Amino acid sequence: QVQVVESGGGLVQAGGSLRLSCAASGLTFSSYGMGWFRQAQGKEREFVAGIAWSAAIEYTDSVKGRFTISRDNAKNTMYLQMNSLKPEDTAVYYCAINRGRTVVVPTTLRAYDYWGQGTQVTVSS
Repeated sequence: QVQVVESGGGLVQAGGSLRLSCAASGLTFSSYGMGWFRQAQGKEREFVAGIAWSAAIEYTDSVKGRFTISRDNAKNTMYLQMNSLKPEDTAVYYCAINRGRTVVVPTTLRAYDYWGQGTQVTVSS
């Protein structure tokens, strides 16, 4: 059974940093693409960053230069380093796994097969 668990969320002041982690089990971690999504209150879930099976990386424009996605296949864990956080980054952040061996990073929700429960990130002004 595939399990996906996020951690590392919390409350931080604007300009601060957080590192989210996503631990996956029940699958061959290195064989899949992975992504981070977020959902702010009253808004739709949106793509934040992703690493394809090919190792290609993609970010949504609003986080480029501030967020860094990475993965450690030996630890079955993906990370999202978030720097220079802004109040508009406040959301529940979700980790997702894409079973397709894609060259490019999928950015749509329906491309991802497994999801974590989410971790809350709150950035105060």
